[in-house]
Amino acid sequence: MQETIHELLKEYFGYDSFRPQQEDIIHTVLAGNDTVVLMPTGGGKSLCFQIPALALDGITLVVSPLIALMKDQVDAMVANGIPAAFINSSLSGAEINEIQGELERGEIKLLYIAPERLALPEFQMFLKELPIALIAVDEAHCISEWGHEFRPDYRNLQRCKQILFPDVPIIALTATATPKVKDDIISQLHLQSPKVFLASFDRPNLFINVKPKQQASKEILSLLKRHKDEAVIIYCLSRKETETLASALKKEGHKATAYHAGMNSEERRIAQDRFKKDQVSIIVATVAFGMGIDKPDVRLVIHYSLPKSIEGYYQEIGRAGRDGLPSECVLFYTYGDTRTLEYFIGAMEDPEEQKRARVKLQDMVDYCEEKGCRRNVLLKYFGEVGGEQNCESCDTCTTTKEMFDGTIIAQKILSAVIKTGNRFGAQHVINVLRGSKSKPVLDRGHDTLSVYGIVKEYDDSALRLFFKELVAKGYLLKDEIDTNIFVFKVSPQGMEALRERSAIELTQPPVTLSKTKTSSSRTSAAHSYNALFQELRALRKKLAEARNIPPFMIFSDKSLIEMTEYLPQDKESFSKIFGVGAQKLEDFGRDFMEVIRRYEKLTTK
Repeated sequence: MQETIHELLKEYFGYDSFRPQQEDIIHTVLAGNDTVVLMPTGGGKSLCFQIPALALDGITLVVSPLIALMKDQVDAMVANGIPAAFINSSLSGAEINEIQGELERGEIKLLYIAPERLALPEFQMFLKELPIALIAVDEAHCISEWGHEFRPDYRNLQRCKQILFPDVPIIALTATATPKVKDDIISQLHLQSPKVFLASFDRPNLFINVKPKQQASKEILSLLKRHKDEAVIIYCLSRKETETLASALKKEGHKATAYHAGMNSEERRIAQDRFKKDQVSIIVATVAFGMGIDKPDVRLVIHYSLPKSIEGYYQEIGRAGRDGLPSECVLFYTYGDTRTLEYFIGAMEDPEEQKRARVKLQDMVDYCEEKGCRRNVLLKYFGEVGGEQNCESCDTCTTTKEMFDGTIIAQKILSAVIKTGNRFGAQHVINVLRGSKSKPVLDRGHDTLSVYGIVKEYDDSALRLFFKELVAKGYLLKDEIDTNIFVFKVSPQGMEALRERSAIELTQPPVTLSKTKTSSSRTSAAHSYNALFQELRALRKKLAEARNIPPFMIFSDKSLIEMTEYLPQDKESFSKIFGVGAQKLEDFGRDFMEVIRRYEKLTTK
């Protein structure tokens, strides 16, 4: 079987070798075992069920959450010569009947459906008559209430193992499952002694950056200048923000479009389609956008507003650099964004849901205010032991930390904690220090304290960073009185520092952009931006437009870069290029080799 799956990998996908763990996962699936795959976005999850689908007799049923995602994956497989189809609400009755006929005749190897479709009794009866060999549940975290994108319709999948297909193995795949969500997936799907594969969640090609939300609009323009003509996603918190920012970018001469849930389905489809096909390079979106995007060449992801959870944030930055080439992820942080998110949480009817949402939001705030390696924080969150303390690929690891004499501000914070009774959270004490007229401050009479309004030179975000540092240095104690609800107390060390007026050194809070590695904002090879690359890119777009598919479905940027490096001019050498399978060699090889021959002829004269 080993030679067979390697032959399938090369013939249909054009790859010479598997990524880490893919081969072991495929063998486990082919052995008929239930399998859980936790693998980061861009790690190659799809191959873990697509290769078995080609090797097994019968049909692989793929449960996928979004219509756009189904279409992208099916289009990509058809381009590779793989018989695949989807059935969903975008098709007419006649089209569905035609696909069902092909399934009955054994002409389709992979069928994509939504969980809502699986809930229909008549469709269940139809499936029972087919030779289903494997069930793949993509975006499996959607089945868990602890997952960041819980979808009640995913609970329909419980019937798969219990009633519909008790003897058919299931492979559940997700890019954002915490240990708690992983256990929930296994329980909800009724998996039988599943083999769990946990791939590293590290994405070393992504440069991760959290910056203060000061002059963010100006800084976005600077980032876009560095990523000129490259695919960019900008996430905003509200519909109004997306439209305002997209409009501002268009006035600056950028090809940008907005995307949010307030648009009708056709408007959203057009916006997403234009982005996938490189007709616009920038999409400004709410979190309503993204799960259906399989675009591998996004070079910059910006969070203009605070994400509501680390899972959502990680999945969204995971849309950058899916082809493995260096890409950049920037989050603009201000603690003020939590007020909007708290409003949304307060509107939730289920108290348990509110509690889970607040825990996730606090985790997100802690991440933004982290002073250590951000990559290690993310890895630890997903249950993975971190690597080097200095990853050299995030802002905290590449920014020199400037210290200053923080004795005065430290004394003010410690005094305010004491005068408010050593029994409040950081934000309440900060509100007192900054002279807030909020109801909790006024109701408790804290506006009459001597520490009320004595801090004008620092904003909330800077003061929160000082709180964390004073805890780390032992001047403050942090007690958890309920799930993710903390109060602060001055420690004996802090009391002594106040009495003795001891000098306290603190880290200067950020006020400007941290310097990032400029090399991370471009692809690693200079070849990718030479004249030949641009010619190949233009040809790719022309061929894609003729077939009405996104350019990346012809060849990825990584494939084009290899073409510029190796200059293949015959079928044998061209077939060795990354991503060139038998079907693509036949369909596109001649056109690309013609451009390469012409280029080399001109440059060798």
